[in-house]
Amino acid sequence: MKQYIVTGMSCAACSSRVEKAVSKVEGVENCSVSLLTNSMGVEGTASDEAVIKAVEDAGYGASLKTSHTALDKSGTSQKSGSQGMYASQDDMLKDRVTPVLKKRLITSVGFLIVLMYISMGHMMWGWPLPSILEGNHVAMGLIQMLLTIIIMVINQKFFISGFRGLLHKAPNMDTLVALGSGAAFVYSTYALFAMTDAQVRMDMDGVMHYMHEFYFESAAMILTLITVGKMLEAHSKGKTTDAIKSLMKLAPKTANIIRDGSELNVPVENVKKGDIFIVRPGENIPVDGIVVEGSSAVNEAALTGESIPVDKSAGDNVSAATLNQSGFLKCEASRVGEDTTLSQIIQMVSDAAATKAPIAKIADRVSGVFVPAVITIALITIAVWLIAGQSVGFALARGISVLVISCPCALGLATPVAIMVGNGMGAKNGMMFKTASSLEETGKIDIVALDKTGTITSGEPKVTDIICADGFGKNDLLENAYSIEMLSEHPLAKAVTGYVKDNKRDIFNKKYNITEFQALAGNGLSGINGEDKITGGSLKFMSNTVNVPKEMDKKAQELAEQGKTPLLFAKNDKLLGIIAVADVIKEESGQAVKELHDMGVRVVMLTGDNERTAKAIGRQAGVDEVIAGVLPDGKEAVIRKLKESGKVAMVGDGINDAPALTRADIGIAIGAGTDIAIDAADIVLMKSRLTDVSAAIRLSRATLRNIHENLFWAFFYNIIGIPLAAGVWIPLFGWTLNPMFGAAAMSLSSFCVVTNALRLNLFKVYDASHDRKRVKKHDNNKNSKGEKNMEKTLNIEGMMCGHCEARVKKALEALAQVDEAVVSHESGTAVVKLNVDVDNAVLKEAVEAQDYKVTGIN
Repeated sequence: MKQYIVTGMSCAACSSRVEKAVSKVEGVENCSVSLLTNSMGVEGTASDEAVIKAVEDAGYGASLKTSHTALDKSGTSQKSGSQGMYASQDDMLKDRVTPVLKKRLITSVGFLIVLMYISMGHMMWGWPLPSILEGNHVAMGLIQMLLTIIIMVINQKFFISGFRGLLHKAPNMDTLVALGSGAAFVYSTYALFAMTDAQVRMDMDGVMHYMHEFYFESAAMILTLITVGKMLEAHSKGKTTDAIKSLMKLAPKTANIIRDGSELNVPVENVKKGDIFIVRPGENIPVDGIVVEGSSAVNEAALTGESIPVDKSAGDNVSAATLNQSGFLKCEASRVGEDTTLSQIIQMVSDAAATKAPIAKIADRVSGVFVPAVITIALITIAVWLIAGQSVGFALARGISVLVISCPCALGLATPVAIMVGNGMGAKNGMMFKTASSLEETGKIDIVALDKTGTITSGEPKVTDIICADGFGKNDLLENAYSIEMLSEHPLAKAVTGYVKDNKRDIFNKKYNITEFQALAGNGLSGINGEDKITGGSLKFMSNTVNVPKEMDKKAQELAEQGKTPLLFAKNDKLLGIIAVADVIKEESGQAVKELHDMGVRVVMLTGDNERTAKAIGRQAGVDEVIAGVLPDGKEAVIRKLKESGKVAMVGDGINDAPALTRADIGIAIGAGTDIAIDAADIVLMKSRLTDVSAAIRLSRATLRNIHENLFWAFFYNIIGIPLAAGVWIPLFGWTLNPMFGAAAMSLSSFCVVTNALRLNLFKVYDASHDRKRVKKHDNNKNSKGEKNMEKTLNIEGMMCGHCEARVKKALEALAQVDEAVVSHESGTAVVKLNVDVDNAVLKEAVEAQDYKVTGIN
């Protein structure tokens, strides 16, 4: 996507006009204009010149947005924006509007105070005037006209933009302001000349009549009040881009690199891939790199939001803008410039701001016809009141009120400001939404499909159980196991050696002299340690090698049923014991699945692993459904099937997850995963924590709720305000609206919408206490395979009374897979209605945890 900066837009009608104009350019596949950031994202093959020309022909300005800096051929840094066609990200984010509006406002208020003193202070409350003006109504009128002209010149932008839009047949908010203020000024000027005629004819009643027909103060006040609103709006809009600004501030400006044996301090733009750079304690890492020497604790909170420092040593990756806290690091630059993680995050946030959420199309369609409709209503209002016999001044005041109270800006800003703030909140917490659409749609998810390895589980096998055979101790088992596993490259061997390294330093530091080591076909190892023969391997392999007692055989099978891999070890044909290894679930996985259940989201686990292991992991995590033995293309097919039951999010981290991530309605990549998975996803979780999936859904729902509030108030404001301004309620209640109050209300409407969106900054993304289940649109009587709800009958021993029934019922209905449980102690059964197929072991475990025995399940 190419991004452009668009100038001259004042409201949603402007952004809609630009979007339509650019969309007609040959080669443009998609165009999205953001009023909030004055940016435009364009996809397609159209040239920059053609796109910019289309914008200019529509009456606005445009320039291609570039990155912060660029390297010329000599490798030196050149600031972007050296050509008129280009503008940098920094230019887009700098708030140049507020200071200009502030100067305009201060100057306008100065002249307005004098004008109001004469027009209202003297005329209504009798405040004194210089003797030269006492009784000289024509002179007072002339001074009011001159002061109004000065204020109109100060705020000429409204008239230039407004009438230019009218000439281009694309009226905007400035058109409403210009017409309202202009009409008030023209009519007041007519009244002034009519007054002079009455003065010449010595018609003093006529002079006083026309004196009361002046609307000079309204014409000036409208411009001033709208400027107040524009300034407040610009200031608030600037707040919404704080996330991008704070990220850009993190980027280091210089780097210490080693060239020709010397240390040089150079601008970070001059660092090239392959350069060796050094980072001392307390310094920020300048570019992405790989540690080649040294060790330290690095604070990565700037990128991931995780406050706990991460230990780094030789071979580990480091990222730009993270803080080296303790040690000295020497690193090799791996990604520089726009390729660094920080730059990509900034680009993601920026792209999201430049795209448009689906819900924004509602406001766009309304905004496209809003201004012409308001002008038509104003003309009809004037005509109706004139026909009703009211004076020209009264009718004109009603028409002007309609023009200045109507606010397309509130409609246009309702969605993008909430999206920008929500996206910024995500960035602060390590959740990167690539588009506005992904931020909106995430909250509508019905089903979350989780990859097992690296997502639910850590992805690295760990030792879970150590069981010693009779006559041997734990140290005997670990020492002999370590002596041969240390020579193996198998992941299971690394789990054993890692455990010894972390927990048994005396065994780890001991010297071993293993001879005749061999990795045997059939999943086993053997070697000679001194005079002892050490063997190890699977239950099947070891059962054919040594005598495995029945109780140890049973324990090994039980471990296998739990999804663990039992490794048996023997010395001189005598069994030492069992070390069980498994890819353990992450600490937060169970909590994450529970939070998703609390939100009404069904959780499905996909894995290429065998069904026994997969179901064991699924039980621990508490997922609703386990689909095992799935190949990469099979995952994509499963996602396609799941989509028949509702909106699906796929969470994964590997290359094999990329097709499924793309197929899902929302693809979510764990940040520690592969680049391919990250590229295929709609959301990237930088912390690699599964609880961020529920947090992302929670943030999306809060953002969508905020958008609905904004749209409600924007529509409500105009629906209430326009009839009031037109004088609909005058015959019934006598309610009228002065044009000045209409202008004030218009100014505040946009400010209120933006301020409401800024409330999202206070939202706690990890607070699950207020989670509510979303009403799903799909058939809740079907599981994710499209099957109707099922029933299972449990035969239970030990229930004696109604109290027993209640305990069993509560235990079963606590399971997310169970909709209802009908329990009878008389028949000794529990009939459960399931919303998804569930392993019998899960039901059995729930009942037997209450001290009852399940004898069968049908």
